[in-house]
Amino acid sequence: MSVTIDLSQKTALVMGVANARSLGWAIAEQLLAAGCRVGFSYQGERLKGELEKLTKDHPNTWIQQADATSEEDLTALFARVKQEFGELDYLVHSIAYAPRPAMEGRFLDTTEADWHTALNVSAYTLVSCARHAEPLLHQGSSIISLTYHASQQVVPKYNVMGVAKAALEAATRYLAADFGEREIRINTISAGPMRTIAARSIPGFGGLYDKGARNAAFGRNATPQEVGKLALFLLSDLGSGITGQTVYVDAGLSIMTVRED
Repeated sequence: MSVTIDLSQKTALVMGVANARSLGWAIAEQLLAAGCRVGFSYQGERLKGELEKLTKDHPNTWIQQADATSEEDLTALFARVKQEFGELDYLVHSIAYAPRPAMEGRFLDTTEADWHTALNVSAYTLVSCARHAEPLLHQGSSIISLTYHASQQVVPKYNVMGVAKAALEAATRYLAADFGEREIRINTISAGPMRTIAARSIPGFGGLYDKGARNAAFGRNATPQEVGKLALFLLSDLGSGITGQTVYVDAGLSIMTVRED
């Protein structure tokens, strides 16, 4: 059975697409296929060309550079959203970063500077972006972000990013309470191991990815397309009544200890 979702009258801002393997792009593809008008933000000129290539065949798109940690950039970005769309139906936060040294050693040795960087970029930006978006949102608008199960259990070498993802999930609940009276929904998607550009920063990710596939209930890892489909559900009216939640799409990895050989 298939359900047709028509988003031709809807608008979205997708933040943090780096390339075609980004989960933000997997979500954007689903939105675009449903007819949604989509704006994109990217950080730094080195990412501009890649995003231009991804969006060139999609007429209902625009792109703008924005550092999500810069109030000035966010002000300019959401002014562009207002100019292009008038109001905003969907906000997709696909932003996370921790300095590589913080993920190579012991968590115990995390520096104060690396802690602040990881928590600021990976968690606080959800709060600041939601605050900038608030005047453009309306009843029925929806926000999603991306998290990972290392927020709940220790994943070797994920270190401070696990703490940042836990903060992101907690922020989702508090934001849901703030937005609740207006019935603006906010949820976060916990994807299993994915071969994204961000995954390259995790030492030993290849082994983690292979172990994930072996241990998941399905005997495989979830796909970016499955993340995109869940995002489409949560953003659209099909997800009405769901807010403040961490929703897993990981082929059942998070429910398992280890699979029986």
